[in-house]
Amino acid sequence: MTRSQYNHCVDQYADGLFRFVLASLHNRMEAEDVVQDSFARVWERRHQVEYEKAKSYLYTTAYHLVVDQTRKRHQETTVEALFQIPDKNTNTYPDVNEILHKTVASLPEAQRTAILLRDYEGYSYQEIGDITGQTEAQVKTNIFRARTALRNVIKSMDNIIDIEP
Repeated sequence: MTRSQYNHCVDQYADGLFRFVLASLHNRMEAEDVVQDSFARVWERRHQVEYEKAKSYLYTTAYHLVVDQTRKRHQETTVEALFQIPDKNTNTYPDVNEILHKTVASLPEAQRTAILLRDYEGYSYQEIGDITGQTEAQVKTNIFRARTALRNVIKSMDNIIDIEP
């Protein structure tokens, strides 16, 4: 890969890669570090990485760095702890978008990565498999399970929040 091809990769993929990493880690500084490390690794291996495969290499590298970062944190939360049930006497309700983001963050790593790459970044099942090292069937299963978990949270919210006309 040449210097200009590398610069083109930075221009073309940095924003999407950052969104993916930030959605996975929920920490801006850590996400910036992971993206920077990913691009640094591409630069270090620019003679081995083909320009046509740079995007896949970047996302695969970032994915592995996110896994490492997540393991360092040992952060475990349950869906029930992610949002508070509103008092029926008050008119304040949890922000649906915030709850969904927290629910995505609480998904198992494989499911979270698959749903982020598929629904946030628009990757195909095969591309997600290449990035994560899973088969296409495993990717589809992880996406199905993640969507089911999200659907269950939304259904439970419908039961919690009574909207009066």
